[in-house]
Amino acid sequence: MPLKIMSLTDAAAERVREIIEDSEKPVIGVRVGVKNAGCAGMAYTLDYVTEPVAGDDHVADKGVEVYIEPKATLFLLGTVMDFEETKMSSGFTFKNPNQTGACGCGESVQLAPADLKALAEARATV
Repeated sequence: MPLKIMSLTDAAAERVREIIEDSEKPVIGVRVGVKNAGCAGMAYTLDYVTEPVAGDDHVADKGVEVYIEPKATLFLLGTVMDFEETKMSSGFTFKNPNQTGACGCGESVQLAPADLKALAEARATV
C-alpha cells in the first residue's frame, strides 16, 4: 500500500477543527510547508487556508482539509501531524520518516527528500 502524503492524529484533526471554528475569517483548512530556517536547516510552517492554492497537494483526513505546498511534498511524504499539549507548551508536531536530524533547541530539523516513485504512488491515491 502506498504511503499517504500526510495524515493526522485525532488530536491534530480536533485542533485544526478548533482553529477553523475560532477564526475570524472564513477558513477551509490549513497549509503545511517547510522553509529554510534554524541551525538544522529547515522548519515546518502552518498557515490558514481561505481558498485552495493551485498546485498544492490536498489531503482530507478525519474531516479536515490539509493543503501541502508543492516544494514541501517531497519532504513530507509519510508524515503524521499530531497536536501535543504539555505543562510548558502546546503545538503541532510532525512524525516524519524523512527527518534525518534535529537541532538541540527543537526549532528546526534536517529533512531528506522522499523517493520520487513513492511520491508518485501517494499522489495517485489522493
